[in-house]
Amino acid sequence: MTMTQMRTHNCGELRIENAGEKVKLVGWMENVREVGSNFAFVVLRDFYGTTQIVIENEEMMKIVKGLNKESTISVEGSVRERDSKNLKLPTGDIEVVPEKIEILGRCRYNELPFEINRSLEADETARLKYRYLDLRNPAVKKNIILRCKVVAALRKAMMEHDFLEITTPILTASSPEGARDYLVPARKHPGKFYALPQAPQQFKQLLMTSGFDRYFQIAPCFRDEDARGDRSPGEFYQLDMEMAFATQEDVFNVIEDVLPPVFAKYGTYDVASSAPFRRIGFEEAMEKYGTDKPDLRIDLEVRDISDLCRDTGFAPFDEGCVKAIVVSDCDLTRKHIDKLCAAVEVQAGYKPYWFKTDENGELAGGVAKFLAPKKAELYERLGLKPNCLVGVCAGNKNAARKTAGVMLKALGAAVPGHMDKERYEFCWIVDFPMYEIGEESGELEFCHNPFSMPNGGLDILLKAEKGEVDPLSITAFQYDLVCNGVELSSGAVRNHDPEIMIKAFEMVRLGEDDVKAKFPAMYNAFCYGAPPHAGIAPGVDRMVMLLSGAETIREVIPFPMNKNAQDIMMGAPGTVEQKQLDELHIMLTASAEE
Repeated sequence: MTMTQMRTHNCGELRIENAGEKVKLVGWMENVREVGSNFAFVVLRDFYGTTQIVIENEEMMKIVKGLNKESTISVEGSVRERDSKNLKLPTGDIEVVPEKIEILGRCRYNELPFEINRSLEADETARLKYRYLDLRNPAVKKNIILRCKVVAALRKAMMEHDFLEITTPILTASSPEGARDYLVPARKHPGKFYALPQAPQQFKQLLMTSGFDRYFQIAPCFRDEDARGDRSPGEFYQLDMEMAFATQEDVFNVIEDVLPPVFAKYGTYDVASSAPFRRIGFEEAMEKYGTDKPDLRIDLEVRDISDLCRDTGFAPFDEGCVKAIVVSDCDLTRKHIDKLCAAVEVQAGYKPYWFKTDENGELAGGVAKFLAPKKAELYERLGLKPNCLVGVCAGNKNAARKTAGVMLKALGAAVPGHMDKERYEFCWIVDFPMYEIGEESGELEFCHNPFSMPNGGLDILLKAEKGEVDPLSITAFQYDLVCNGVELSSGAVRNHDPEIMIKAFEMVRLGEDDVKAKFPAMYNAFCYGAPPHAGIAPGVDRMVMLLSGAETIREVIPFPMNKNAQDIMMGAPGTVEQKQLDELHIMLTASAEE
């Protein structure tokens, strides 16, 4: 690499071939180990690695002794072969004997908040507050380097597929996209607000109506929502793309060509699904895996045994729906099973049950006594054999499915031989419902993206309006990309026809005036002749999380917020001066000031 004037080499570069050379290194003084009054070993670290510096005289020792760890220094000296080599380090064959040490940036604290190389073990609050120290840890830094490489690879692949990178506005209008907006007061327009985009959804569709054929960007998105392990509060990034005159198949072909090489090259595992990815209908996924985010590395499936569980005398089975997951060759103890079931209940919110088949093939443990009369039917339905564990989930349809999905994943991870962990397994979930009954309203609402094209177009909506078709049976050309049980993205073929759009919104009690008011630019643009178009937006943060093997998404974000959407390093959100509020025509309520 090309060096700056401040150094001839970096701290990860010198090898035995450099012995005898005069060099100049710069970096952080990671550690000092004194062996005698004028003899010490110093570990010098920079972005690229570490090099051992050997202090052998009083003058150099005096400089080093007066420094706290993590001070930045410049070292000029000679490279020599080490007597005691460190085979674990790329620079472990050599050391540098300094002739000059210059202090570049003094660390003024005797005690650090945590040991740099063990920052992953520190309290998360401390790590986030002193993130600039946390990032000095090579183990933390490597995720950010990985992120950079992945983004570069994605950008290169998209441009090779003739996509243009176009940036869309950050200050825009508020629109109903499913999450809370971050609002920005408009100084020149009292009482009015900009919104930060939850996604570039409308802009990318407008680009299609503008005559651009293929668009993409590494897009920042802003949503005021709670944190999860795979979701960062505040802002996140996605590989946003849209294609004009395109179908669902066109989107699938691009993604199936772009992602597998990136995952195979940069992932913790070097095996990734090749095209075509498996396609699973939403209803099939919910029935077979208990989730629309199945982890296909697990070879277990959910079976329905509702009819076999009626009139068994066990009240939970009488709620209507009973699902079963069979795990063969299972030697989990009763204690382990109970612990697993307790964890499933916490995550799913519903209690799971279980029974076993013993060495003689008899039903035993858990709810076995209630199901014993149906032994023959269960053996036939579930393909049972001796030494099987059967997880049982009961309740209404949604509760049974949800619990079964959580239990399937827990069993797959807990029982050896049922999960091939070291691979990336992609799938498409297709044919999502267009509508659902809202939990709070009790009325028909959009299930997911209101901009999706219904499967059947205007004709199916007219039939639903006349009562000839159940609106809940209408599916949309909407799809999710799932990898290892993590939803990477949602996408859809867009509803580009104003007539179909209005009819779709009328189904949820919104008329043409509402559509024009909520989406004026897009509605008007479509009235000038819009091409059929489709797109998707895989999450960059989630992709890097999967590739790195990190447990939470915060590990792959340079400066993440905490779970309460606070940047405790910068002190955001924070208070502002009254003058700023006055300029923005904002008055705080008493509760806001407290």
